Amino acid sequence: MKFNNISDMFQTQVGRFGNKKYILFQDKTYTYSQANKLINQIAAKLLDIGLKTGERVGILLENSPEFILSFFAVMKAGGIAVPINTFFKEEEIAYILNDCEARFLFSSSQFAGEIKNMQKLVQSLDNILTFEDFELENGEKTLNIYNELSNMDDSDFPANQSLDDTAILIYTSGTTGYPKGAILSHKNLLSNVDGCARAFKIARKDRFLLFLPMFHSYAFTTCVMLPTYCGCSIIILSSVLELRKKSFKNILIFKRPTFFLGVPQVYSALTKSKMPQWFIKFIYPVKIHVSGGAPLPEETLNNFVEKFKKPIIEGYGLSEASPVVSVNRLDWQKPYSVGRPLPDVEVKVVDEEEEEVPVGEVGELIVKGPNVMKGYWKMQEATYNTIRNGWLFTGDMAKVDEDGFIYIVDRKKDLIIVKGINVYPRQIEELLYAFENVEAAAVIGIKDKVSGEVPIAYVMPKEGETIDTHEIREYLKKHLANFKLPRHIYVKDELPMTATGKVLKRKLKEQIKDSVKH
Repeated sequence: MKFNNISDMFQTQVGRFGNKKYILFQDKTYTYSQANKLINQIAAKLLDIGLKTGERVGILLENSPEFILSFFAVMKAGGIAVPINTFFKEEEIAYILNDCEARFLFSSSQFAGEIKNMQKLVQSLDNILTFEDFELENGEKTLNIYNELSNMDDSDFPANQSLDDTAILIYTSGTTGYPKGAILSHKNLLSNVDGCARAFKIARKDRFLLFLPMFHSYAFTTCVMLPTYCGCSIIILSSVLELRKKSFKNILIFKRPTFFLGVPQVYSALTKSKMPQWFIKFIYPVKIHVSGGAPLPEETLNNFVEKFKKPIIEGYGLSEASPVVSVNRLDWQKPYSVGRPLPDVEVKVVDEEEEEVPVGEVGELIVKGPNVMKGYWKMQEATYNTIRNGWLFTGDMAKVDEDGFIYIVDRKKDLIIVKGINVYPRQIEELLYAFENVEAAAVIGIKDKVSGEVPIAYVMPKEGETIDTHEIREYLKKHLANFKLPRHIYVKDELPMTATGKVLKRKLKEQIKDSVKH
């Protein structure tokens, strides 16, 4: 299926599936046609208040239909969408808006505290657009879009972007310093969802359950762009916490989602849920379970398969690749692998000299294809260091088997070198996750005068459980060479995590540096 841009893709689906349910959220339902009329009106309003082609528009919204409507309205009006992490605080939000020089920001009363001074902090910001009436404490004004729509034409009009034009800036949580804006074109996103549609064999009758934060590239591409591209329905939950509520069973029974996109913690929680076997066997509607965002521990995979009698399809990606690089397929998958590359995506594993290594050997994974970003926003040097000769250097250590399946070994920057020997933290973390009372684990390296570096471990106990570090140490001794054993094991009630449940090792390293200073 060929399109001129993202807006053209949406318009085509409206023509094909106008009366079909597109978005289901709480007690609201929008058909493709109803959503399209609102998108046309919001886009017309953006143009009316001065949005020019290529200008950036921030989207700081919770999971809601309005997030989707805002995004497609920005596409139709010729702007560039900038989704913002809803966990960010005022200073972090201001940094992104200043960096991309946004003139407009979609937000809601949920973020009133974070945005109350935004127009003072961001010189370029002209309008804060909302979908409800509320006032900011300091008297700064917001514009309720819904109050304006009665004056706006809801008829279709063409968007003028080409496939190579920038569609979205995804700000990645950088390993050091401030986040970088990955520049993704219309072609990047459309090629990525086309590859996903073929890999997952998506059917029009599929219904996608969306509960991960929409601002995240993983959830956005796979649960907003992909179902729209395939003419499917999207069932929105306001957050992952809804999975714990009794009403979740009603969603499974009455809304019948078939595609479930999760992260390891979600699958771990599902295995512990009190969902009876008769319900799983006769009523549970989900056919495809996909895991990404963080490595899937072996224990979680095995427990889920035992309970639900269905596999979890693990995939791999990064924001700079729009984001999906590889996935397992329902008809061919290998446990603990992140699958084979999407159609039209190439991968190689290379050594320090950027030479390809033999099959089965570990090196850095590099990626080439129509999904690879144009570069980082206003960061030429970072772009040059990341994309060389058309290849995206992922910073992930991996190996590829004889069938082309990719196995992620660890992050290159997380590699610990003990007396000249490579130690991969993920191997130690897998063992920690297998330990009965561990909910989350992370292993990082610290400098050591004798060994160069040594590993240390952080573990978070499951709710209501305690952890005996002596027991863990004895357990690890049975499975690891001595040089791989963590020098220290710290038990923490909470570990810093990303929106997708990945432990932020950077924060742990910063905490260690701070403790050393003091």
